[in-house]
Amino acid sequence: MASLHLATKARHALYANPVPTLYRSIAKELPRVLTLYDIDLPATEARAGIRSLFEANATIKDQRVLDMLVEKGYMELEETLLHYKQKPHLLRIFEGFKHRSTGADRKKLGMDATADEIFDRA
Repeated sequence: MASLHLATKARHALYANPVPTLYRSIAKELPRVLTLYDIDLPATEARAGIRSLFEANATIKDQRVLDMLVEKGYMELEETLLHYKQKPHLLRIFEGFKHRSTGADRKKLGMDATADEIFDRA
């Protein structure tokens, strides 16, 4: 079985700033990933989606959690490069969760649901 061992290499390498190193690794592989998965999305938009994921975790200060997230990021990159993911998985990452009102979320009842709404869905 093919393996790149990116997460193992990252764990054993002593980086001064592991988060920017991970971001640079992802940004470097991004054009290749877009080509591999035949995603018709400009690299700048895909990079913005990746950046939003990094910015969502920017407030985390616990070093153990940061190490875990960095290692998970390298594992995700490795799985992507080894083609373990499918195109919709990557589109969800690059474009974000734009369509949250579809599927099961659309069918959920809120806390202020009336009795008529409850019985209409039964």
